Amino acid sequence: MSPTTTDEPARRATGATVPVLAFAGIVVAVMQTLLVPVIKDLPRLLDTSSSNATWVLTSTLLSGAVATPIMGRLGDLFGKRRMLILSLSVMVVGALVSAFTDALLPMIVGRTLQGFAMGAIPLGIGLMRDMLPRERLGSAMALMSSSIGVGGGLALPAAALVAQHTDWHALFYGAAGLGVLAIALTLLVVPESPLRAKGSFDLPGALGLSAGLVLFLLPITKGSDWGWSSPTTLGLFAAAAVVLLLWGLMELRVAAPLVDLRTTARREVLLTNLASIMVGVSFYVISLVLPQLLQLPSETGYGLGQSMVVAGLCVAPLGLTMMFTAPVYARLSARYGARTTLIIGLLIIAVGYGGGLGLMNAAWQTVVTSVLIGAGIGLAYSSLPALIIGAVPASETGAANGLNTLMRSIGTSVSSAVIGMVLANTANDVGGVAVPTMHGFRVSFLIATAAVAVGLALAFFLPRRRPESTTQLRASSEEDANLARAEQALAGEFPSDAALSGFRGRVLTADGIPVARAKVTLIDRHGRQAGATLSAGDGSYALAVPAEGPYVLAARAAGHGPLAHAATHTGHRPVDLDLSLPGETVSA
Repeated sequence: MSPTTTDEPARRATGATVPVLAFAGIVVAVMQTLLVPVIKDLPRLLDTSSSNATWVLTSTLLSGAVATPIMGRLGDLFGKRRMLILSLSVMVVGALVSAFTDALLPMIVGRTLQGFAMGAIPLGIGLMRDMLPRERLGSAMALMSSSIGVGGGLALPAAALVAQHTDWHALFYGAAGLGVLAIALTLLVVPESPLRAKGSFDLPGALGLSAGLVLFLLPITKGSDWGWSSPTTLGLFAAAAVVLLLWGLMELRVAAPLVDLRTTARREVLLTNLASIMVGVSFYVISLVLPQLLQLPSETGYGLGQSMVVAGLCVAPLGLTMMFTAPVYARLSARYGARTTLIIGLLIIAVGYGGGLGLMNAAWQTVVTSVLIGAGIGLAYSSLPALIIGAVPASETGAANGLNTLMRSIGTSVSSAVIGMVLANTANDVGGVAVPTMHGFRVSFLIATAAVAVGLALAFFLPRRRPESTTQLRASSEEDANLARAEQALAGEFPSDAALSGFRGRVLTADGIPVARAKVTLIDRHGRQAGATLSAGDGSYALAVPAEGPYVLAARAAGHGPLAHAATHTGHRPVDLDLSLPGETVSA
């Protein structure tokens, strides 16, 4: 799964690339929360039962969960920009299908197609990693990762306003229009990544993962309707466990798996994904609780009696705050690291939910709660892709971030099921109508706080990225540490034969001009990244090797096409190898 050169020339990212990719993420989030203002009216609008109407939401969740890791892997293989455009195009088709129908089955088909757009988030993050310089990458990934929350927060008041004053089908026309705009901007502004992963698409793995996810998520979303102890619910959970176990055993035997489970099992990746589930749980609780509290009649004694639009406006700061935390995250992460930033974000979420237990008596108090929790979730969401990217090879960025996005979706699904059950079981029956209670709202906030506590425990066990003690470095990243180490080796500050048995040389243009801060990646015989560094000011680099054998040195720099050199390392002395950009693949 190592990256290779392509026939397509590399284009540099422009200043508009990041905003366009973030806009695509926001469009995807808008699609997800589109029907929240009309959820209670869906049975009447579609002339069906309440149980059947829930499939309009469940279908989107299931298709998004299935599509996210698959589109990430396809992006690694065939081009992330290409798959991003495909995801958005399928979403537009789905929105138009839903816009032209009042029947349940076509509506479910349209919503299923819209769920495929969920793959846009990891694809956008992968494009950013492949194209952006390090100084811009942190804040860019933070904005892209937070876009799903930003879009969700902004869509609520907008969708409520549309649903309250126009035909509800206008929601889908609006979503289709936003999707077309995102596609057009992507075609105009976003360049394709030149990096590709070797191998073929693992179709059996995709089918197995899809089946396992559907079997797992279906009882989570429908368990409250079917009964949590019903044979159907328990049978589907058991079937999911069997299918996912068999799928995992199969993936371990495949040369180019859909999901590299060995990489996923690494401590940093595993703990980050588990923490992502907890962040997803905490994010969705406030989205479920506050709109209901705000719209309940004041005659209940605790409801705030606000309109649908005002309720959406009170929750909107959740998304706005997430957007504005992106540059804050970049500064915190550059100084303290993504792990520390994740911990800070989780602590802020805990404060928000803890304070929110006593801030439910006025509309302005819900705004304060939204701002606090939005800031925490923005920092937490922004940290997750940085932690994943720091732990996986470049050729697996799309698939790894797709899996991480899936973990967040699982968190929101679990949150929806659990909070829905809590609110239903604590509701008062008034004339045959279930009215949520303040006790149910507070229990929901306590559940979110507990999820945050679990996330904090997981975050504290994430490995720290310490500077190398041998050279007493204080580097902001592993690559910067390798760069400083290479400069010391080349300057003769310590014996390179003993400390850097491996490859060294220079990165040069075709005209022999040194290329500074070019990324040089060492790839082993299994297609996995064995090391990476950046070239020094004179183009020099040095990379240690973990063991003797064949390797590929891949060099990439802004404004230059990628280049790969095959080389074999034997013995204990460094191998000199000059890399020229641009150029063709050669054997050393």
